[in-house]
Amino acid sequence: MRGETLFPALILTSVMLSLLTIQTSHGQHLAEEACTVQILVPGLKGEPGQKGQKGAPGRPGRLGPPGELGQPGLKGDKGIMGRFGKVGPSGMKGVKGEMGDPGPRGPNGEPGLPCECTPMRNMIGEIDILVAQLSSELKFIKNAVAGIKETDSKVYLLVKEEKRYHDAEAYCQTRGGHLAMPKDEGANAAIAGYISDAGLSRVYIGVHDRDQEGVFTYVDHSPMTTFTKWRKGEPNNAYDDEDCAEMVASGEWTDVACNPTMYFVCEFDKDSV
Repeated sequence: MRGETLFPALILTSVMLSLLTIQTSHGQHLAEEACTVQILVPGLKGEPGQKGQKGAPGRPGRLGPPGELGQPGLKGDKGIMGRFGKVGPSGMKGVKGEMGDPGPRGPNGEPGLPCECTPMRNMIGEIDILVAQLSSELKFIKNAVAGIKETDSKVYLLVKEEKRYHDAEAYCQTRGGHLAMPKDEGANAAIAGYISDAGLSRVYIGVHDRDQEGVFTYVDHSPMTTFTKWRKGEPNNAYDDEDCAEMVASGEWTDVACNPTMYFVCEFDKDSV
């Protein structure tokens, strides 16, 4: 505080000396004009004022360098299932499955009316049998008219009726033949061409090992000693249930089960046709 009081006093003394000097040099002039001098002396330091209002934000600074790569976040929840795609094209028709087991026996029917018609029933039964035989022969004739294949000594007929192996052989036998028994390359090629021309993939032929497992013979019981046309890896007796044979359109043979139904080829001697 003492320093602050001494400083204005020194200033006042200096000013008064200056005025005396001026009066001495210009005494006459100063006598004529009054001189007023105002000296501004700084006051004491005031109390700090209140904090002003927040100013407007400044301009954005320069873009800083990119930071380091952060740690990967947690795996998110599984999303909802998307829409189903378009339905694809239909696949090829599969091979017909084996016949299922017979169903349970149905209930007995109501008893018929009593009558003396036994002779008529017998006649009707005979007519039914005759009609069945004629229908079977008509189908056979239709197949024959549709076309046959032949070699020098054999005639082959493709039967487009699906039957099990045993029933197919019985069908051929009732007409004087057997399932086809290709015993040389010429006969095998003729049957294979027959299958291919008909647009089929396979048929039963007269080869089996039903009498002794692993020993294949023809259906007329003649041994297979001079010719075979097994596909590579065949016969393999898959599932221990393949005792019969089929020929595919390429002319190769495979062993198959005897229960499935399929088309077949009958063979007849030319001398008996």
